Amino acid sequence: MNANEVLAMYENLAGLTGQMAQAAKAGNWSDFEQLNIEAKVEARSATAGVPALDGAKRQRKIDLLKQLMANDRAIRDVTEPWNGQLDRALHAH
Repeated sequence: MNANEVLAMYENLAGLTGQMAQAAKAGNWSDFEQLNIEAKVEARSATAGVPALDGAKRQRKIDLLKQLMANDRAIRDVTEPWNGQLDRALHAH
């Protein structure tokens, strides 16, 4: 896997997880499940490892990882609503 393939994989994963977050918010669980399967297939390409990136490509990878984490948080906010309730309660006091 070369640097461009690594970034393409992260771009695809960011897009898929963004769509998953939208599907979860809409309660569209059949689309959510299909997107989840697609994301798992996409992520499999990284099981053999990915090369280290430098410069702008490294920064882009970091930005994409942040986006992935934000998408994950949005999904968890829907699928684990007690987390959001607890967080709001803690910040209210």
